[in-house]
Amino acid sequence: MKKRPVFREIVERLQQPRKFIQVLLGPRQVGKTTLALQAAEEIHQPSHYASADLASLQDLSWLVQQWEIARLKVDSTHGALFVIDEIQKIPNWSEVVKALWDEDTRKKINLSVMILGSSPWLVQKSLFESLAGRFEIIPITHWSYPEMKEIFGLSLDEYIYFGGYPGSASLIDKEDPTRWMNYISDSLIETTISRDILLMTQVNKPVLLRRLFQLSCQYSGQILSYSKMLGPLQDAGNTTTLAHYLDLLSGAGLLCGLQKFANQPVRQKNSSPKLMVYNTALMSAQTGKTFKEARSDSAYWGRLVESAVGAHLLNQIRSSRSELFYWREKDQEVDFVVHDKKHLIALEVKSGSEFFRRSGMDLFSSEFKPQKCLLIGREGVSLEEFLQASLSKLFSLSRLCNF
Repeated sequence: MKKRPVFREIVERLQQPRKFIQVLLGPRQVGKTTLALQAAEEIHQPSHYASADLASLQDLSWLVQQWEIARLKVDSTHGALFVIDEIQKIPNWSEVVKALWDEDTRKKINLSVMILGSSPWLVQKSLFESLAGRFEIIPITHWSYPEMKEIFGLSLDEYIYFGGYPGSASLIDKEDPTRWMNYISDSLIETTISRDILLMTQVNKPVLLRRLFQLSCQYSGQILSYSKMLGPLQDAGNTTTLAHYLDLLSGAGLLCGLQKFANQPVRQKNSSPKLMVYNTALMSAQTGKTFKEARSDSAYWGRLVESAVGAHLLNQIRSSRSELFYWREKDQEVDFVVHDKKHLIALEVKSGSEFFRRSGMDLFSSEFKPQKCLLIGREGVSLEEFLQASLSKLFSLSRLCNF
């Protein structure tokens, strides 16, 4: 069976002497459990797997019991591995894990531990509060175009429409995507919202959160002020509530609101968000359009392409120290801005045959002096080449915007 590139990183971490808890964080249905079980098999070490997915049935005593079972499997020569899935479902889990991990360290019990979580923001909060200095995070992102192409044979256009959920690949039907859409809506979207957000946090207006998700998918790739969001949303509350719910949806790996790039953090925080899905399957499943209908609708396909580029960048930066923004000044806009302490890259996406207006990139370049201005699409780096490039390779892509 072909494996994701991150598989090798996981195995290498587990083969090292016991020092840190390995934490696999990522949204639902991206293969965290499969990767963990594959890695456990690869290292040829006794292992114990336990899932806390049935939150109402699990508590701290259950976690202690499972840890004891794992300890019994420790081999004097090879040690053992304990894999805990859906750890966020156990209230106050981090304090117990800290106590048990420290006890094993003191007693020199060679039990390696790997934690899996589908609510990255919730797991990280507990990690930073209780387990500082005891863990390493391995982000497990949505599947990239090269992965879906190699393992499932998706073409570029199929990937743009159907996205990167491996579990849905066998249901792909370009003529009648109804079954595929139902799977995405029921098994992914609704499960994530109901079990990873509503069940785990206090949400006073769950209907509003669901409507915000639908609206954000509809407007993915577009800048939409919070005040304009209030119009289509009934019982919308205030802009603070919408911003908080966007953060919850982002933490669950569904979609986010990109901030405007600016020199002052206050200006970034107060900007209107550019809505962006982490996986274009979330857009396609909401529209009801078939693959052919989507492909023939140039305006919609353009938004889908831009969202595919944004999703690629979002998933890349989850395993880096970079940040992703957009930029706009009046009617001049730069689609994406990648920024870290050393680099600044401006990216423009052209998905159709329209004339490329350089004004936004001109103004941005003169004001912020980016190291690179990159054009993706017509007359620039091909979309296929870009979607196969890692974030570190952005600076080596040769076809730039020259102004």
